[in-house]
Amino acid sequence: MDNRRLILLFVFFFSLVMLWDAWGKYQHPQPAATTAAASDSAASAAPQPTASLQHAVADTAKAPAVAEGADARPAETISIKTDLYTAEISTRGGDITRLDLNRYKAVEDKTQTFSLFGAKHHYLAQSGLIGDGLPTHKTLYTAVPGSRELAAGESTLQLRLDAPDVDGVKVTRVFTFHRDSYLIDVAFEIDNGSGKTLAPHAYYQLQRDGKLPEGESSMVSTFTGPAVYTTQDKFQKVSFSDLDKGKAKFVANADNGWLAMVQHYFVAAWAPTTGVAREYFMRKAENGADSTYTAGVILPVAAAAPGAHTQIVTPLYAGPQIQKTLEQLAQPVDAGGIGAEGLPLVVDYGWLTILAAPIFWCLQAIHGLLGNWGWAIVLLTIGIKALFYPLSAASYKSMAKMRAVGPRLQAIKERCGDDKQRLNREMMELYKREKINPLGGCLPVLVQIPVFIALYWALLGAVEMRDAPWILWINDLSSVDPFYVLPVIMVVTMLIQTKLNPTPPDPMQAKVMMVMPFIFGGMFFFFPSGLVLYWVVNNVLSIAQQWKITRDIEAGGKAANDAKA
Repeated sequence: MDNRRLILLFVFFFSLVMLWDAWGKYQHPQPAATTAAASDSAASAAPQPTASLQHAVADTAKAPAVAEGADARPAETISIKTDLYTAEISTRGGDITRLDLNRYKAVEDKTQTFSLFGAKHHYLAQSGLIGDGLPTHKTLYTAVPGSRELAAGESTLQLRLDAPDVDGVKVTRVFTFHRDSYLIDVAFEIDNGSGKTLAPHAYYQLQRDGKLPEGESSMVSTFTGPAVYTTQDKFQKVSFSDLDKGKAKFVANADNGWLAMVQHYFVAAWAPTTGVAREYFMRKAENGADSTYTAGVILPVAAAAPGAHTQIVTPLYAGPQIQKTLEQLAQPVDAGGIGAEGLPLVVDYGWLTILAAPIFWCLQAIHGLLGNWGWAIVLLTIGIKALFYPLSAASYKSMAKMRAVGPRLQAIKERCGDDKQRLNREMMELYKREKINPLGGCLPVLVQIPVFIALYWALLGAVEMRDAPWILWINDLSSVDPFYVLPVIMVVTMLIQTKLNPTPPDPMQAKVMMVMPFIFGGMFFFFPSGLVLYWVVNNVLSIAQQWKITRDIEAGGKAANDAKA
């Protein structure tokens, strides 16, 4: 078998790996021992805890005594401004209906800020209480007067919403916003003025449609959908398609963990206090022409005797998937975090996280020195290429030797004609005589594949690339090259590599190898420019190394032939 066929097998293998990786991105892990299927309940209804989460002191599973939606007064929308975002909160249920991130631009219109929550995707954060007469996400609140903008010198800003009193029970929703943070503390303060003990439950949920975020495509996309993390069963992603089929499986009961809605570059996650029993739920509902999906968590609230006060506070992180920020949030409360262990896993590195995470750490370190993500990609690619230099050199030496014996292989093919057995025998004798390993051109490259795929996912999942400029016309490394200069260079470099490789004796194989650069290079016209930059730099370095090795071997062979003459 000649080396060209091995290269074709390598291309086929690489394609299979990429397809497997893409398929794996949308599959949830193996079902845990304790799982829960998605509910078909309407997304607009308040969730109900199961018996395992009930308190014996009160029947909290009853529906609210006040009919939802009975108050037909129009809701007020309150705008909250901090240094990092502008949030809109409706007095109808206290829903966070819009969240504009000041430091990130919209995908389609760069003059606008990016909206994580908003009507475009029916994306919002909701919460409420479960118990007789207690407010849900349908209740109409009244806003308490106060500041709506984080003032200079202030570290926090609060918004208080009062629910209607029912049977002497007063409930206040409290949103606490923090400077230089995407955390929002969402609290319920309950004053029990009734004559019976209250033991309610609180629920916190995220609602979103199933559409891909702007800028995503079938060619380059990451996971979008709900996810749950617990220390027992780790990170579990749930696809919208599984919710559609009613086959979604995820951990339902735990005393730790968090629940999130994940999309490319951004995440919204409810992270309750560790050590408190909880139930996770997910469900699908029709919302007009579109389907919406709700994922949330139900928590018990400390019981309040008549005349007593109780409260519950649950933080919501809604912002970019910045690794340093997520790692800090994963720390225990006494270490400055919120105890959201495993939160950095929302950065979608695929099944090669064990390689992609340290690669991105190196990329961050280089960026800290250079201050430019584009040049950091260039330097990191050079470093990885240097690390694998011996393996690449072995591969290119094998290819160079195959190229040198190319004329003799062609002569053997012409001499043997259709006698395949004789052809293979004489080819193997030639390889043995010239000390050529037919597998030597591909095996060293196969070893490097996992690293290159991990780097691919590290670059694809890094929100730091979003709106990050490189030079000249490249103003956003996460977007397609606007003038397609890098993809064209990519195709050219692949053609040069094809020319440097040994010419296959089979004319059909030769034609296939000439078409490959256009097929694979054409795919890069739809890839983010940061990814294309990495491949271009890698190809240029490979061409330089291969050209040097090929020239040296051909020069050595010519000198040997001259000596024999």
